[in-house]
Amino acid sequence: MVVPLQIRLQNNPLLHQYLTEHSYWYKSLNRNPQSIVALEEEMKEHYRLRPSDKINRLSEQLNLIQTFMKMLG
Repeated sequence: MVVPLQIRLQNNPLLHQYLTEHSYWYKSLNRNPQSIVALEEEMKEHYRLRPSDKINRLSEQLNLIQTFMKMLG
C-alpha cells in the first residue's frame, strides 16, 4: 500500500473500521490506490454520513420535537 494512502486511513477511524469490516477492499486498494475515493463513498453511504443523510436525520429530530411540543401543549 502507498504511504499517503496508509496515512489517510490512519487519520480517519471510520474509514479504517470500514476497511477492516470489508476486507475485500484491500485487494482493490493495493492494485489501484485511487480507489480510495470509491471506498470513502461506500463508507459514507454505509454509515449514513452523506449530506442528504444528515438533512434527513435533522428533519426526523425536528419532527420528533414538534410531536413532543404538540403533546405538551
